[in-house]
Amino acid sequence: MAGKRREKKSSRSSSSKKIIAYAAIGIIALAAVSVTAFAPKPPVGDREAESQQQALLLFQERYCGTGGQVMTTSYLTEFGLPSNCEMPLAIEADGERVWYVSTKNGALGSFNVAEGRFEQERQIPSWPTRSNPTLFSMAWSAKADNNGNIWFTDERQRALWRFNESQETFSMFPIAAQLPSSIAFDSQGKIYFSGVQSTSIFIGDPAIMKDGTPEGITEVHLPLDGFSENDRKFVTTGSLIVDQQNNKVWVSLLAFQKKGQLVLYDIASASVERVIDLPTDITSPVGLVLDASGDLWITDHGTNIFAKYDQTTGEFEKFVTSVASPRIYAGRDLPNAYTLPYWIERSPDSPLLWFNQHTGNKISSFDPEKLVLTEYWVPSQNSNWASCPADSDSCGIANALQISSTSDGQTWFTEWTQNKIGLVDGSKPVPISVSVQQEEMTVSRGDSVEIRVNVDSTSDFDGTMMAASTLTPNGRLGNSTGIFSEQSISMHGGESKQISYVFTPAEGVQPGRQTVMIGAGDDEFSVLKAVMINIL
Repeated sequence: MAGKRREKKSSRSSSSKKIIAYAAIGIIALAAVSVTAFAPKPPVGDREAESQQQALLLFQERYCGTGGQVMTTSYLTEFGLPSNCEMPLAIEADGERVWYVSTKNGALGSFNVAEGRFEQERQIPSWPTRSNPTLFSMAWSAKADNNGNIWFTDERQRALWRFNESQETFSMFPIAAQLPSSIAFDSQGKIYFSGVQSTSIFIGDPAIMKDGTPEGITEVHLPLDGFSENDRKFVTTGSLIVDQQNNKVWVSLLAFQKKGQLVLYDIASASVERVIDLPTDITSPVGLVLDASGDLWITDHGTNIFAKYDQTTGEFEKFVTSVASPRIYAGRDLPNAYTLPYWIERSPDSPLLWFNQHTGNKISSFDPEKLVLTEYWVPSQNSNWASCPADSDSCGIANALQISSTSDGQTWFTEWTQNKIGLVDGSKPVPISVSVQQEEMTVSRGDSVEIRVNVDSTSDFDGTMMAASTLTPNGRLGNSTGIFSEQSISMHGGESKQISYVFTPAEGVQPGRQTVMIGAGDDEFSVLKAVMINIL
């Protein structure tokens, strides 16, 4: 028996990596549909109950945040959910109330922000996995409409749900989308949604939709000519957003880690207007958002990359997160680690774009005007979801899977495997700001260029200088080099420093435009400024 336990422990890393890879296109549920995959098949006779109990305990260890403490940093606060093993996913916040969906218990919960307390958890009328101790239904998206309704998706029943808060009633609409995952509304109140493992968008008219039926929902098939060389069963939509001002719908399409596309659908003509191939290193596009200038931003959930598509010029500009923190891997720096930017939203009252780093264990904001990335560390970690040594106390990720930003600078998120929701207070300034003397530079391969980085502090700061680049998918420099004049940095409030960063692109680097993200951080946050490098 002991030998079997060791075998399961050693295989934890490979199993977790497989599940996380599937999660890159949103199908965690398929990879982790039941923990019986991780346990021996139940024997007959008296041993069956014992085996089922072992499977349940393993499930709880992986997905329920058992023994996890509610933690805080200077910028981030966690809240433990009122029921055990809720596996929260979809979340919608408006500044006064936070709604979340329990994918395990089948409940729609709410949190009163002003009073700092959880309110009633409303049981969803039909949720078959509620009675099965090791099953769940991924509810990827929750959105509020203009009529006081909360809409959310249900993967297992292939359904769209509507909760009417004033009447305290639920309505369920069966849909053709496989693994429904993304919701948006147009200016007329119609609802648009897509599904992982679907290659269509779906349009619902709430005025004629009927509870318990698919009436009022139409399907629009997307063109797949660009994926003729890919196995169609691996082609899927990532997510969609509605451009209400221009009456358009943007959809991401992908063959995971093979190819990515953007599709523009015109609502007025009910037709696909344009199909755009993404750069060859953006092959897992999931999150989409429009910034204040109308440019489209994409998060790539197979790398560290997020990118801007300029609708005027048709050009892409790529950026990256910082490299994955060694704290995710018990202090080890793994060269093949990724952060996987996932879902992205625009702050309602500022230019900031917010996104989660799924395996980077951070919530991030990016200013598309200043080109500054601020990253906030999520203090919870689950060692079952990373390559962790046996019995490590500080290793893994929290599975922060969905986010919702409000107009007061706050961003809420769910910790799917930790039984928590969390809040990042984006209105609280971090103690340093980072700028550069030149935002764009040119250098020949094999030559060096000096980037002068200005760090200004408003309060005491002790941390390290950091750099990442688009030269590789996970933000590392590859065969190129970068050297700081100071690696560790300590400053008092009111101080300013200029630090030199000498960047040398390798001889074998392809000529072209790259982005270097450069800045500083500590155990709770990091600030990185983008510098464009033209390599000759």
